[in-house]
Amino acid sequence: MKREIWIDWLRVTACFLVMMTHSCEPFYLGGEGSLILTKADAIWMSILNVLPRACVALFIVASSYLQFPLHYQAGEFFRRRAVRVLVPFLFWTVVYALVWGEPVQNFKDLLLNFNYAAGHLWFVYMLIGLYLIMPLLSPWAEKVGKKELQVYLGIWLFTTLIPLIRQWAGGPAPVIYGPSGIPNAAKYPLWGEASWNTYGVFYYLSGFVGYMLLGLYFRRFVGELSWKKTLSIAAPLFLAGFAICSLGFLSRVWGDSNGTFPIEGPVGLAALWEGPWLNDTLGVALMAIAYVLLFRQIKGEGRFYNNVLLPVSKASYGMYLCHMLLLGAVSAWLRASLGLGADGVLGIWTTPVQILLTAGISFTCVAIFSVFVQRIPKVGKWIIG
Repeated sequence: MKREIWIDWLRVTACFLVMMTHSCEPFYLGGEGSLILTKADAIWMSILNVLPRACVALFIVASSYLQFPLHYQAGEFFRRRAVRVLVPFLFWTVVYALVWGEPVQNFKDLLLNFNYAAGHLWFVYMLIGLYLIMPLLSPWAEKVGKKELQVYLGIWLFTTLIPLIRQWAGGPAPVIYGPSGIPNAAKYPLWGEASWNTYGVFYYLSGFVGYMLLGLYFRRFVGELSWKKTLSIAAPLFLAGFAICSLGFLSRVWGDSNGTFPIEGPVGLAALWEGPWLNDTLGVALMAIAYVLLFRQIKGEGRFYNNVLLPVSKASYGMYLCHMLLLGAVSAWLRASLGLGADGVLGIWTTPVQILLTAGISFTCVAIFSVFVQRIPKVGKWIIG
């Protein structure tokens, strides 16, 4: 199979965007659970925490573009995915269970879910779920026409409005706290949902399956586009998506703060602030489409691609798994060194500098580590993927 150069660029960028997202978290998560120190920090979050929000969607599009429909029998597909995805995931799950929290309790909890202290590992569970349905949908994906696929993508795009419709219909949602204090906003029931049924009419076409179909659509039906055509489509999509996420976040923060900072509350408050930029919302979907359109224009190889970017791309999954072990320490060090908010050594610029430095330092160090470990004979692929 011919290597898709733009997919490597997309993977590496998505990996950096993940770290940028996690670098932003200390600036609205803190105190009792939710904490934004200043109005400037709220504005920075509406920019720097929105720009990378399509990162997970980009990973799914890339995986779908390369894997869906399946190129082998289901058994061979699952065997390959187990080596590439499942084994490294289990390795790093054990590492996090031993390093963060109480190991005995962590291993008990792993029978039911991921280690909440290593919250980013939720991604792997979702990815495995998509892999499980790929063999079921592959025969359809091989035969589906452009218009038919567009209809399904249109339905999926409508489902990205549902979080906004729920809020409009039901008002501010009460927050329900699950195990380990993880907050979930109570959902206003729509179109077949009820206390005895969570599987409404759009349940099966919502969420990350849409990004899987999007990867299929780009591979099957989106041909070569000029830069002019690409920008004429991607720029409006990205700006619209960014505005939905950014203004949605700010409106919620403003409503809770009444213009007075710092604003602090339980972790459920931050969960509500995050609503407009969750992965299954319209703004994120539009930005993801724009990112893919732009990256598809990258075609040239070269020394940098072959010697730097390609090895990092091959190690990107392992980078995702292990990066939180370093990123938290880097973030804490920079916060201690540079100070916080407007009182920091750089004034209102302290926050963005900390975020970008945290992401940049973490990405560079984790990339070097992961590429090195992946090259260890017989062992590397089991740790990094």
